[in-house]
Amino acid sequence: MHLNYLAFAVPLFLTLMGLEYLVASKQGKTYFRFNDSVMNICVGIAERLSDTFTVGVFYFVYAYLYEHYAIFNIQSSVLLWIVLLFCTDFVWYWYHRLAHEVTLFWCAHVVHHQSEEFNYTVSARITVFQAFLRTGFWSILPILGFPPAMITSMLLVHGLYPFFIHTRTIGKLGLLEYILVTPSHHRVHHASNPQYLDKNYGDVFIIWDKLFGTFVKEGEEPVYGLTKPLESNSFLWQHFHFLLEMVYSVRRANGFGNKLRIIFGKPDNVDEKARPALEARFLMPAGTQQETPKLNNYVVWQLSVTLLLLFSFLLLEHYVPLFIQVCISLMIVLTLINCGAILEQKRWVFYIEYARYIAIVAALFYVWPGPLVFSLSVLVIVLGFSFHSVLRDRYLRLVYKV
Repeated sequence: MHLNYLAFAVPLFLTLMGLEYLVASKQGKTYFRFNDSVMNICVGIAERLSDTFTVGVFYFVYAYLYEHYAIFNIQSSVLLWIVLLFCTDFVWYWYHRLAHEVTLFWCAHVVHHQSEEFNYTVSARITVFQAFLRTGFWSILPILGFPPAMITSMLLVHGLYPFFIHTRTIGKLGLLEYILVTPSHHRVHHASNPQYLDKNYGDVFIIWDKLFGTFVKEGEEPVYGLTKPLESNSFLWQHFHFLLEMVYSVRRANGFGNKLRIIFGKPDNVDEKARPALEARFLMPAGTQQETPKLNNYVVWQLSVTLLLLFSFLLLEHYVPLFIQVCISLMIVLTLINCGAILEQKRWVFYIEYARYIAIVAALFYVWPGPLVFSLSVLVIVLGFSFHSVLRDRYLRLVYKV
């Protein structure tokens, strides 16, 4: 069988997250919060799912640039692998720094900094928007002459290291603090303390921060998250809130120059009135949500099934027809939206069940086309619409106890 063994990264990282939770609990530390961890994992699921469709595109970009614009003809060797590692990390530093300093780029990167805790689940907070942005920066590597196969292999290794620096269970690491980016360095980067803002951009090596003046040691206990906390569990809001804030600010800015300064200037240029105005329009008022064990259990159940579905899909992706891939992807994304909406206690969450049902029926009809599946599917949906109010009220009572 032709299996995708990279799928085993899903249970591996989940196991490491679980171990970190056990270690923190044994130390008497509360480094995890339910809503925070759930949404971190939801964002990670979406990114891992999107990788299935985008990795091939990224490789094509590298291959095209290498074949048509490569300056040097670099061949694989131990020395050049080391050079590629430093080049990759150097490009990362500037991608990461500009992602904090340019509003348009911050729209993609802000999701990674929304968590108000700091643990291994935060490392999952990567979006497909970031993946496209990083690919734009890393495209310099094939132009320099590094073969696409070398680049993609290095990016796998380079992308693995940051997972292990998103933790509070590891203290300072002695001599390694002078060379590598350590958990201590990265805690500073995720902090919202004024003295820590826009510092420690490195991914593997801390030398770039020291060279370009963006290095700060960890001293005062970091406070994690955005300088203005998001205070929302919505999957969609977490992904798009800052993009909407930028658009809001651009629309209200006078003059073309001011509009460009908002888009390509510092994120501080975004109108401070944008967030409250948009929250009033799209979000539930603060303090109206109440957590219940039943609600949390339903979210955990959905998340567990989604992770199992994601793992199976990734492992067997070479055997899954494109149409079924689309149906599975739609099902997963709808479930992630559902989890966030439930934590926000949105009443419209019931309607997502109709969308998930359609995705399931479409997949079943593709696999077993015939009048029986079609007739049963139509019958269920007709009954659903006929008893819509009863089903909706029963659903909301079960989930929210309303």
